Amino acid sequence: MYNNVGAQPGAPRPPTNPQPNPFGNAFYGAGSGLIRGGLGAYGEKILGSSSEYVQSNGHWTRITASRGRLSYKPPIYDINAPDLYIPFMAFGTYVVLAGLSLGLNGKFSPEALNWLFVKGLLGWFMQVALLKVTLLSLGSGEAPLLDIVAYAGYTFTGMCLAVLGKILFKYSYYF
Repeated sequence: MYNNVGAQPGAPRPPTNPQPNPFGNAFYGAGSGLIRGGLGAYGEKILGSSSEYVQSNGHWTRITASRGRLSYKPPIYDINAPDLYIPFMAFGTYVVLAGLSLGLNGKFSPEALNWLFVKGLLGWFMQVALLKVTLLSLGSGEAPLLDIVAYAGYTFTGMCLAVLGKILFKYSYYF
């Protein structure tokens, strides 16, 4: 693409066939050997399964129900279905941690805790609406609403980590 400018004085041009890096292959071989030999054995001992087992037995897609249109089986029958347990627990943990942070800074009041709850729910609702509009505009509005609510609620886990970081390190990008 840029071969039409010719040789520029003082600017070295990269070689057309780059020389092999003698250190790259040595480091790559040592690292991959460590992962295959040392760390892989610990994974099998701790987790009770190897990567081959996970790759051969892992079903990572949702199980569809045969009802004519695209629909998925409920979470009781589909292990990969998103449920609302983690988002609800993360939301509650966020409210508690943010209230604790306000209390440690001397700004706690019941109204502030209520305001955190309302802002969190409003943000969750806006994120669900944004995701639904985005999916509809991209032409795949087939996602169930509760799945979108579950996926949007996972953001509270990151918010919990941010508030916990503020509490522990007295510095955070959140507030």
